[in-house]
Amino acid sequence: MAKRIRIKAGRIEMPAELNESKTASLIWDALPIKARVNTWGDEIYFSIPVKAELDDPREVVEKGDLGYWPPESAFCIFFGPTPISKGEEIRPASGVNLVGRLLGDPQEFKKVSSGERIILEKEE
Repeated sequence: MAKRIRIKAGRIEMPAELNESKTASLIWDALPIKARVNTWGDEIYFSIPVKAELDDPREVVEKGDLGYWPPESAFCIFFGPTPISKGEEIRPASGVNLVGRLLGDPQEFKKVSSGERIILEKEE
């Protein structure tokens, strides 16, 4: 069964879906999560209260992917190139576990600034 979540950041509110991975299950169990975002190119990331190891790490991701970055216990929202991307690829700082996908326009997250509050919650 799909695990649907809602992401609220600034004026943005968007549905997303977590996948069936072990890391995504840990995130689901930790919801709701509130944090302040950091930005890194066209990526938002923030620490969450989940500890997981790398499991099938991805070095390049797609626009709209959701990831977990173990070095910072961080949830990542990818919506475009990062400072280490080559061309239009989307490259995290290092390998991430893919945990889900946005179910809306990823470009909306360009409107979110570093330091803004973000909430991840289960969709009712």
